[in-house]
Amino acid sequence: MLKMGKVSIIMPVFNTGEYLAESIESVLSQTYKNIELIIINDNSSDESEYILNNYTNDNRVSIYHNSNNQGVASCRNKGIQYASGDYVYFMDSDDFLDFRTIELLVNNIKNNIMIKGKVKNTNFSKAMAIIFDGLIQPKLYNENKYNLLKNRSCLNCLIELDFIKKNDVTFDETITAYTDLTFMVPLLRKLDQVLYLKEAIYFKRKRNDPINNPSISQYDTSNLIEDYLYSNESMREDIDKLTNEFLDKDLLNFYRKDIIAYFKEDKNIDKYYNRLQNMLKKIDSETLNEYDWFFKREISRIKSGNKKNYKRINKQHRFFRDFKQAFKTKRKFYIFIYEYVFLKLKMKEDIVFLESFLGKSYSDNPKHIYEYMINNNMNYKYVWSVREKKDIPGNPMQVERFSLRYFYYLAKAKYWVSNARLPKYLTKREGNVYLQTWHGTPLKTLVFDIKEIHSADPKHKESFYDESRKWDYLNSPNQYSSDIFRSAFKYDKEMLEFGYPRNDILYTKNNEKDINMLKDKIGIPKGKEVILYAPTWRDDEFFSRGNYKFSLHLDLKKMQEKFGDTHILMLRTHYHIANSIDVSEFEGFVYDRSKYDDIAELYLVSDMLITDYSSVFFDYAHLKRPILFYTYDLEKYRDDLRGFYFDMEKEVPGPLLRTTDEVINSVENIDDINTKYSHTYQKFYDKFCQWDDGRASEKTVNTVFNKNS
Repeated sequence: MLKMGKVSIIMPVFNTGEYLAESIESVLSQTYKNIELIIINDNSSDESEYILNNYTNDNRVSIYHNSNNQGVASCRNKGIQYASGDYVYFMDSDDFLDFRTIELLVNNIKNNIMIKGKVKNTNFSKAMAIIFDGLIQPKLYNENKYNLLKNRSCLNCLIELDFIKKNDVTFDETITAYTDLTFMVPLLRKLDQVLYLKEAIYFKRKRNDPINNPSISQYDTSNLIEDYLYSNESMREDIDKLTNEFLDKDLLNFYRKDIIAYFKEDKNIDKYYNRLQNMLKKIDSETLNEYDWFFKREISRIKSGNKKNYKRINKQHRFFRDFKQAFKTKRKFYIFIYEYVFLKLKMKEDIVFLESFLGKSYSDNPKHIYEYMINNNMNYKYVWSVREKKDIPGNPMQVERFSLRYFYYLAKAKYWVSNARLPKYLTKREGNVYLQTWHGTPLKTLVFDIKEIHSADPKHKESFYDESRKWDYLNSPNQYSSDIFRSAFKYDKEMLEFGYPRNDILYTKNNEKDINMLKDKIGIPKGKEVILYAPTWRDDEFFSRGNYKFSLHLDLKKMQEKFGDTHILMLRTHYHIANSIDVSEFEGFVYDRSKYDDIAELYLVSDMLITDYSSVFFDYAHLKRPILFYTYDLEKYRDDLRGFYFDMEKEVPGPLLRTTDEVINSVENIDDINTKYSHTYQKFYDKFCQWDDGRASEKTVNTVFNKNS
């Protein structure tokens, strides 16, 4: 039997340019050198072909191009035909390997036909060093060999090529998903034993954009079900008892995990009921007995052919499953009540439900829309979602976010108004009107324009897509933002192109009397120049999902020594930032107003702004006051974390400063800065402040509420 032979690594490629170079490099940097990499480019339309051109002169790499897209199964079958090695190894072009993976597999296969390694799902971009602890010892699978197919995958398997060809084992090219099963099941049928080596690691990348660039497993659920049922049916002829038992259990598990969720809607049941009935009637009763009573009851109703009875049982079981989940946490219980009780109540046409920054404040666009409505005596009842009680004019109802009353009024209200996302699990019923006001002009790339997600939520894009399908209206501050929102949010409904309601007061209250009143309200002294410092959050610095930490890099001691007699500094961190910054030693100079609700009022009382990549500078520009940019981590933030929509160094209306000393020098010479950037500032103002005139709230309300009343 073969030992230490050549390994043919087969890699189909289709529109994975974002990850392709990393995948190829992880193969070429393997410690095991006797390899060939066979790449089949399946008519990619992205930058994949350009990237592949970088490897045409590498004698370890053979690249083939399909003139039309033929699918991963066809590419792998071609790879087997092109292979000249002793073993084959299948790899997806968005994944990557530990640098010792192939060596470990080859060293341990010995006289066996196949050895399989461990597949680790990951959101990281590169493989991490794996530390072995103790003796490496492969595990032998024989009667339990089908346990190695729990993930239904051919990945990270080293297989003797001659055995594949002699037994004519191929991937089924008539389907897109679950083709691995059509290869692996016939292969395992012919093997008495298989080795498994947990130390040989394959990193399976979780795609972060299942909408624009999904992996096969992220395709439409209906297509996945169709392909799975076909693959399971197609392997049923002339099989042994062990293989039949695996296919039975796999079908039952697929039904329990995937089909049940799809059967939430009756029309989906109609689509697959008869086909499932024919398949499930053949399931061995002993196999079915291993499952719980509820599950067996459901399967029996499918086998009976009584679809109406099955639909009734399905609804019962769904209720019981949700009921069981409801008692795990208080939140889950409230969601259960929302779905099964509150959504059955009549929706009230006159209730408006409002939330700003996840209930953290009474502020921003929702605040100014609300105040326009109460100041004009509009005949609505208002409910504000808050984390703690706020001083809100008009005496609206205030409900604690995620309380039972919160879910009750969400269900009852016809109108939802929010400047951030509402919880993704909320069902929006027919007749609901959801006004998404958003909360800024984008400098940093957003959602679907972000290539690699570094935030605490790896499913950010998928969740955001589901949320934005619920929006009926979206506020936009300028044409630049409208264009980006269409792309980044995949938004195709009505855009309210009036400017931001929150900026109205920058036009209506930009006078000495109102500014002095605001200084008293905010609690800052008069008679000194006011510097507003408003930095944003960093995607890769977080405590947990939605809770980001921030480290203050501006040297406040130096600032106080220089400006303590003539200036004060107001600190306002982003609403995502969870940690408080201790500024007690700078009393009388630094005023932390991070928890002050309305940043527009802070704009009005300040004489200049220091920020970084926060969208605050787009709003502040309406005042035509000086803006400084303290961008100490520009390259990392721009190139690694988020990326920008435009060139900050050319377009922003102020200097990019890297050190506290540069900030101090700019504040000292602010008149010179104003003169130097006057032309740039005017161009910026003309581009980004084009729509606001102090009437955005009025125009928004007239469009949304008068149209739908």
